[in-house]
Amino acid sequence: MKAKEIQELIDFISNSGLAEVKIETEEFKLSIKKYSEAPAVKFEAAPAPVAVSAPAAAAPAPSPAAPAAASKEDTSKLIEIKSPMIGTFYRTPNPDADAFVNVGDTVKPGQTVCIIEAMKLFNEIESEVSGRIVKVLVENAQPVEYDQPLFLVDPAG
Repeated sequence: MKAKEIQELIDFISNSGLAEVKIETEEFKLSIKKYSEAPAVKFEAAPAPVAVSAPAAAAPAPSPAAPAAASKEDTSKLIEIKSPMIGTFYRTPNPDADAFVNVGDTVKPGQTVCIIEAMKLFNEIESEVSGRIVKVLVENAQPVEYDQPLFLVDPAG
């Protein structure tokens, strides 16, 4: 299924009264859930031989922040939560809601920390680590790049 076909399907579902749709074939699984005004999409490609493949994603194990990013704080023990895609960073599920996480909040693996909008799809970004949020590195509604650090987490917190 191509990106344009997926977008057309999402638009169709958005205009229908459906709140959730799941499509599963031998090649992929597609799950679309509508939250308030924006659909959230989860797309998983089934293991299949592919002639051209995308670069492998980084290992899910968190890597410590580079000590070269020297500041007044010792960041060598902090873990970065990075953006898995290019898009627009949002700290809240909608403009009137509270932020998913704030500085000082404790997060655990699987907890939603933000949303990144890419191609009109709102993707919930989950923490892969547990700890305390020490710093939010991106302003709300700002563009982010692939692998850009979004949050600093103290695993001891």
